[in-house]
Amino acid sequence: MLKIIQQAIARGQKTLSEYESSLVIKSAGVEVAPSALAKTRNEAGQIAEKLGYPVVMKGCSAELAHKTEAGMVKLNVGNSEEAARVFDELMGKIKGLDGVLIQKMVKGSREFVIGLSRDPQFGPCVMFGLGGIFTEAIKDVTFRVAPLSKEDALEMIDEIKTKKLLGEFRGSPAVDREALAKALVGVGELGIKYDSISEIDINPLIISGNKPVAVDTLVVLK
Repeated sequence: MLKIIQQAIARGQKTLSEYESSLVIKSAGVEVAPSALAKTRNEAGQIAEKLGYPVVMKGCSAELAHKTEAGMVKLNVGNSEEAARVFDELMGKIKGLDGVLIQKMVKGSREFVIGLSRDPQFGPCVMFGLGGIFTEAIKDVTFRVAPLSKEDALEMIDEIKTKKLLGEFRGSPAVDREALAKALVGVGELGIKYDSISEIDINPLIISGNKPVAVDTLVVLK
């Protein structure tokens, strides 16, 4: 993972691409939606077939932090012909893309956020809270200074106001708290291990069945 970060810094990147970000975050024990980077339209179809439809397709570049606003995300792509067409469309919109990230579509009604930021006084701090479109509006989040113990992580999970969403909810099972705690501890460890990471944003972290799965990831570099 250090090689990915060092190469990005050498290229003058301020952020990792979503593909690079997902590899770094996965290395910390966070479950990430299955994905791969397609560089040709044939690859796009092959990867999508392998992952299984429907898939999400996203233009991938370190310069592209706000993909949705730029119209660079296509949801519910349902077959190889559509995958090839969407690949051409996304690659034609912005020059200099690394390729198109093909991601297994993860479904779930509960969305959370995990983040990392560096406080000038305390150093790397881990954040957990309600995610998706409600992150900014409701601001239901809690913080801990890294490194985190498993007990710290479990305490964070119980501190948010919307913690009821983590239990059995509308026919969905209770969230796997062990997996969620492991993700929080792992993100804290990234902040301790790599000084060159200034921020991490995992939003949304979708609860698929009972498992927390990262579907949108961003690593910001110093």
